Amino acid sequence: MSDLMDNYTVYFGHVLANSFYPVLQRAIGVGRAFEGWSPCEEDVVYQVLIPMTPPRGHSFHLELDSAEQRQGRNFRVRVQLECTCTKEQQAENMLCFLHHPEEELRSNQDPSLLDTLCTDSYLDVQKTARWFYQLVRAIWPALPQSHNWHLKLLPSRRSCQFQVTNGTESFRIVMQFGVRRGDSDIFVSSEPGYAGMSSTLWPESYAVAEMKFFQHIASRAPPDSLHLRCLQLFTRLVLGIGFSTYTMKTIVMHLLNIVPVSRWHRRHFLRRLTDISESLRSCLEMKRLNHFIVGNQRLPEDIHLPPDVQTAQPYNLFHRLSMDPVAHSQAMGEYLDLQRQLIAVLRPED
Repeated sequence: MSDLMDNYTVYFGHVLANSFYPVLQRAIGVGRAFEGWSPCEEDVVYQVLIPMTPPRGHSFHLELDSAEQRQGRNFRVRVQLECTCTKEQQAENMLCFLHHPEEELRSNQDPSLLDTLCTDSYLDVQKTARWFYQLVRAIWPALPQSHNWHLKLLPSRRSCQFQVTNGTESFRIVMQFGVRRGDSDIFVSSEPGYAGMSSTLWPESYAVAEMKFFQHIASRAPPDSLHLRCLQLFTRLVLGIGFSTYTMKTIVMHLLNIVPVSRWHRRHFLRRLTDISESLRSCLEMKRLNHFIVGNQRLPEDIHLPPDVQTAQPYNLFHRLSMDPVAHSQAMGEYLDLQRQLIAVLRPED
């Protein structure tokens, strides 16, 4: 899969050279497959984030959406034309979008990014997704993988999703794209938002920071550490119960940040499973589960956050439970169901 994405990156560079479309950087693997905790029985889904930088003659400016969001913030990516009336740009036979006549631009140069992937001067997620689909489809025949694998594009409005199969193996790949916030590990990305979300809104994404956290833990954990096994087990147990896999991932990340990696050894397996269960119960009783990245002052030094993310008040992932007594009562009942399933899995055979 990494070879496939690397090949796509190379061809993206060839196809888009000297164009006025976003410049695509090397894909960053995020999500459960790259963090190492995908449940074995599920189809393998590889999620990647492709950073985008502005093309020649353009700049990106991130603008925070003023609407209050309890579970995350949304941004708009304003695209601005920049003067290219310099000898260096003129040597590349590029006309300045700001200072050349419109007729001359229309006759001698491709349209600017404002005229292709934008809506009202803002980069449009859905237009960008359709552009990604066109790129993936057009480049596929040139890739070595096309000789032995079959490509099937899958519908999505805010990302580019496709499946590759060779008769015996099948992989689903979700290409999301985004703009990095400064030099941090936080992006604004095309990940799904709420229903009816404007196509010019880009949610703030913490996926790269979370992936780096799991890498940090893996670099320090003993070879027989079972922290990923613990997360996999709870991910399977919550299927059909009501708790999201992201809830369980957040619980485990908080524990990994306070319980030394040496304490996730095989002999501590039952104790750590109990910790996870008790942490979930405690959060449910308090009706509060803090987001792991936002406002966390105890992250490893190699995870870089913008100052406003580092000092922000953490989002409460259980905010709905604090507002809805019925939802809270239902969640407590689901926790009891989870406990029964956990006991059944761990009970020794008679």
